[in-house]
Amino acid sequence: MYGKLHSACLYGIDGVLIEVETDLSNGLPQTSIIGLPDSAIREAVERVRAAIKNCGYQYPLQRITINLAPADLRKEGSSFDLAIAIGLLTTSAQLVLPVQERTLVLGELALDGSVRSVPGILSMVDLAKRQGFTSVLLPADNLEEASLIRGIQVYGIRHLHDIVPEQETNSKNKEGLLQNRGPVVLKDYAHLSALNPNSGKMVHSERPIRSSFLDDDYSDVLGQHHVKRALMIAAAGMHNILLVGPPGTGKTMLIKRLPTILPPLSEEEALEVTKVLSAAGKLKETSNGLIADRPFRSPHHTISTSGLIGGGGIPKPGEVSLAHRGILFLDELPEFQRQVLEVLRQPLEDRKVTISRARAAFTFPAQFMLACSMNPCPCGYSSAQSEEQRCICSPARVAAYRAKISGPLLDRIDLQVEVPSPGEWRKAGASPSSAEMQAKVIHAHHIQAARYANSSVRWNSQLSGTLLRRTIRLPEEADQLLQQTLQALNLSMRAHDRIIKMAQTIADLDNEGVILTAHVAEAIQYRQLDLNLF
Repeated sequence: MYGKLHSACLYGIDGVLIEVETDLSNGLPQTSIIGLPDSAIREAVERVRAAIKNCGYQYPLQRITINLAPADLRKEGSSFDLAIAIGLLTTSAQLVLPVQERTLVLGELALDGSVRSVPGILSMVDLAKRQGFTSVLLPADNLEEASLIRGIQVYGIRHLHDIVPEQETNSKNKEGLLQNRGPVVLKDYAHLSALNPNSGKMVHSERPIRSSFLDDDYSDVLGQHHVKRALMIAAAGMHNILLVGPPGTGKTMLIKRLPTILPPLSEEEALEVTKVLSAAGKLKETSNGLIADRPFRSPHHTISTSGLIGGGGIPKPGEVSLAHRGILFLDELPEFQRQVLEVLRQPLEDRKVTISRARAAFTFPAQFMLACSMNPCPCGYSSAQSEEQRCICSPARVAAYRAKISGPLLDRIDLQVEVPSPGEWRKAGASPSSAEMQAKVIHAHHIQAARYANSSVRWNSQLSGTLLRRTIRLPEEADQLLQQTLQALNLSMRAHDRIIKMAQTIADLDNEGVILTAHVAEAIQYRQLDLNLF
């Protein structure tokens, strides 16, 4: 006897379709799972055996072979338990599934037949929709998350009993086994909708522009108008930014308010961000629909390389992927280990992370804005203007402190801005609110969306190569200024291109159709580490 069901597992953050084939044949009773399973899948035999027995069914006393295809792909996790159990019940003629349904089955089983949640359910249900499945059976605890995918019916079950209608499960003998009157035939899954009121319903809400940051506003920050201007440029073009200044000048406070001026996630971006969190097992609350806010990740400086990039025996997304479509904030940048910082260089260029293992290579998205802050020296007061706060660091110590950040990494940070101590806070003048700044940023994003409508580029910071040369042309005077700066400061070609992209973002913010010399000049002055102004 042979049977086949479909299940899925995670591969990076994407779902992969797996065929669960079941074969029953004569021979000594034993169960074998083949197809490169990990230890969690091999242990599924005992979970499934106990669950079937404790739910009143009969575990086949035959030679059982369970194949997980494709056979050359390593399978991991516990999402196959429910598919294996149902596969055994259908192959042994105890259960017949609806013939009109093409169903994907996901879930981990407890020994009593309860169905437990599994991570990454959003990616696997999205896969089912794209592969043409009509329905998905999955744990009830994952139901709200799965319902975020429109266009496919999802049914949440809490127990293996739920698959069979109540009138059928009541027809048992004294031993608790289903009476021998042929297999239970399911015509449809209508009874599952009754068990779970939310089953098959789309959980969705309007995503506000600002929802989690209502208490943070740039109008609360006195002074630092040039820093706010730089942050607005960074947000408008999704450029990387570094703030340098003595303690207490508001570097951290300024960057933590950066999400309040970013535009909302699009529907496509929201799905990407939610899938990353689902794959990482960090998606706890989904009752309000897809993730509304752009991620803001701020890891401690003691983080490891694996924690930042991702890794582990079964690779999971790291902080750079959890910050996908949002902001990765590294406070006190020189305090991070140098080898940890150096691994950022490739994700900043490629906008993805590939983690290779002996069994497979996993790719995670990493399209994020890098925002950093640092002191100008170890004591922090190298650029302080107060007599009471004098720098006590020797030139050699200052050089060693700054050398913790390599030139290639600094070269990838577009805006390098000094944050001095304001002389008098109360005389700083009116400060623009986050709503006013966000309106300008969103307008700049609309300009870029129209400009790059026929390409994969979304923001000016993503331009490179031929597309950069074809899209952005500097006037002669602005080009001469840039070339003179390039020669005088011995800038790299990467810095040259980043200045051009910043100048385009500044022009978009100012609603100018062409890049002016003033835009190039402003972009150059944001390269303050290149200008040796600290």
